[in-house]
Amino acid sequence: MQNFEYYAPTKVVFGKGTQKQTGELVKSCGGKKVLVHYGSKSAKKSGLLDEILESLEGAGLSWVTLGGVVPNPRLSKVYEGIELCRKEGVDFILAVGGGSVIDSAKAIGYGVAEGGDVWDFYSRKRTAVSCLPVGAVLTIAAAGSEMSNSSVITNEDGWLKRGYNNDVCRCRFAIMNPELTYTLPAYQTACGCVDIMMHTMERYFTKETHTQMTDGIGEALLRTVMHNAGILMEEPENYNARAEVMWAGSLSHNGLTGCGTEGDWACHQLEHELGGMFDVAHGAGLAAIWGSWARYVYREKPERFAQFAVNVCGAPNDFSDPEATALEGIRAMERFYHSIGMPVSLKELGVNPTEEQIREMAHKCGFMGKRTVGAFKVLKEEDMAKIYRLAR
Repeated sequence: MQNFEYYAPTKVVFGKGTQKQTGELVKSCGGKKVLVHYGSKSAKKSGLLDEILESLEGAGLSWVTLGGVVPNPRLSKVYEGIELCRKEGVDFILAVGGGSVIDSAKAIGYGVAEGGDVWDFYSRKRTAVSCLPVGAVLTIAAAGSEMSNSSVITNEDGWLKRGYNNDVCRCRFAIMNPELTYTLPAYQTACGCVDIMMHTMERYFTKETHTQMTDGIGEALLRTVMHNAGILMEEPENYNARAEVMWAGSLSHNGLTGCGTEGDWACHQLEHELGGMFDVAHGAGLAAIWGSWARYVYREKPERFAQFAVNVCGAPNDFSDPEATALEGIRAMERFYHSIGMPVSLKELGVNPTEEQIREMAHKCGFMGKRTVGAFKVLKEEDMAKIYRLAR
């Protein structure tokens, strides 16, 4: 087990009706003028936005709103938010939505606090030392951004999708009411479940040894999400299943399932280029690429994939042939993806990249020849292109 630091400072307020505490929570963080940042019209239509604004008013706070955040959140909306915050004297950002809204809120927070071009942080030209305080009312269980230090933004100039990690952006609080996720379409719910699982799987596939406790936590989380994802495909308003998935989403990306390991993150990096070029749903893109990545790298340590197959997917353990067990685990995970309506290839995702587009994605994923990705198996640009081809 490697040395590690586990830092999870976000206050979690979980359960039914918890959104009513929003105003007092913002006030307790010192907020006086709030940017309420949200995504689609559903926040208004459902009445949630009005409920949030009423709670802010009840706490004596003033506010301005900015909606229109889309999946794969755009840099142009971030710039709009920064300008609005400066104009209105905003001192707190409240994200009402899922990971895209929270990521956009964090980026706005960087831009207001730091000045200059916020894209500098995502392009690794600068390191942020401050961020306007951010809180979240979660409406989608998926990205885990409500408890993580990460934010992913898409720059329309070149359609570059880039992530930036920094502890200063972590949410001061996260309100999690599973009831707020009842109306999510099955496809969006399934995408969220895949993203939650991948946040743990990216940490799980490691060459590190003696990580029994961390492995056990990760395996239990994955089994929990798989079980409850199946329930939600049939019973979208099952509170207990929604609650299990929502809590798993936060724990999967707050660092807990990676303590003592070295994360891989190749699948996320590969998917970022799919999202940047084709604007696909993040979870669906991850499902479409994962099997090809797994088959490309599993021989680096087949015993690790065999452990995953047995402990997560319930595959029988062929002790004489860990490679056979590993491959059965990969197939089992792909069967699970299919069972919740997720793709396991780019064709099923609805994407048919040309050879030129594959080379472009691989080149961008390697930051134009400046980096490799992955840790379980280090991937060069040519490896990335091969995985995209395998996934077609």
